[in-house]
Amino acid sequence: MTLTELNNLPSEQRKNELRKCCGAEAWVEKMNAAFPFLDEDILLQSGDEVWNGLTKKDWLEAFTHHPKIGDVNSLKEKFAATAKWASGEQSSVQQASQHIIEELAKGNSEYEAKFGYIFIVCATGKSADEMLQILKTRLPNSKEEEIKIAAAEQARITKLRLEKLLA
Repeated sequence: MTLTELNNLPSEQRKNELRKCCGAEAWVEKMNAAFPFLDEDILLQSGDEVWNGLTKKDWLEAFTHHPKIGDVNSLKEKFAATAKWASGEQSSVQQASQHIIEELAKGNSEYEAKFGYIFIVCATGKSADEMLQILKTRLPNSKEEEIKIAAAEQARITKLRLEKLLA
């Protein structure tokens, strides 16, 4: 889809497209209200600015729209609208050893128990082992520290997905 096409979509249809990029409804509403955009750079910059102006509650809502790293079943079922993108973002997990997959599952559980939300990482270009190492590195973080890191990762994911939407 081109930016011109996105600019010209009916509001509700454009919101549906934006939800594929970020699951925080406040982000979708604010971004949709900002249309039309003159160019892709301004769109991407706006996406960041809107994201950074949201609340922790909004960030947590966005996190619920992601499958756990390596959770193929949830990709197929719950996240059908973004499954293709998420699957590509997590493609390295599909080639990971059983040991790495088990370690990711264990780490995901520990992370969720500690922080109350799933481990969020911009998986694009990272191997399963790299994601596991990042997960292990972030587990000792404080809740205050980690929510900021997870939000920054979500911002990266949103930007990549906006770029994919316009590809």
